[in-house]
Amino acid sequence: MTKRYELATLSIQMGSAPKFIQGAEAYVKEGKGRLLGAWVSDVGNLNKLVLLREFENDAELQQERQRGLTASNPFGAAEFLTRLEMESYAPFPDLPPVEPGSLGSLYEIRSYVLKTGGLLPTFEGWAEKLAERTAISPLTIALYGLDGTPRITHIWPYADANARFAKRAESVAAGAWPPRSAVWLTPEMVSGLYVPTTISPLR
Repeated sequence: MTKRYELATLSIQMGSAPKFIQGAEAYVKEGKGRLLGAWVSDVGNLNKLVLLREFENDAELQQERQRGLTASNPFGAAEFLTRLEMESYAPFPDLPPVEPGSLGSLYEIRSYVLKTGGLLPTFEGWAEKLAERTAISPLTIALYGLDGTPRITHIWPYADANARFAKRAESVAAGAWPPRSAVWLTPEMVSGLYVPTTISPLR
């Protein structure tokens, strides 16, 4: 069974993340799944905490989703939340498992809305180019949405912002990226830079 993933985005009051981060850690430990990443936004939409969790199957993901929907204090953050979004994902085919560790002080989370029929061509395009791209800098995970708008989301670790710009420029100059499947992307694209929190296994 292919693993499932959740990206939970907590929009929070300015400066409140340090006040509830331990509560968020306790909340996820009490539930299903495995916490992989916990990042705060640094560039892009600010005052966001993003949590990446991995689940063994759909049932486990849905059980935890129901828990989040009915909780009076989801992620230990109710006092500070202004918006909560929970999205369900599956991984791209043939990717290695996510291994927590010290991969970088900055993570880029990129999301793209796909044109109709674009998912399988996207898989094919990535399969052709991903080895070249990850030889330049590693990929944490690439995901496709299981609910809502058809979309893909991928997460890349970097040593810092300068490394991010340099590695991306190198990948384009070398012809390693983007894949030919980029023609299946709509103009709806979002990217943000995030910093690992103290509870993040990916850091």
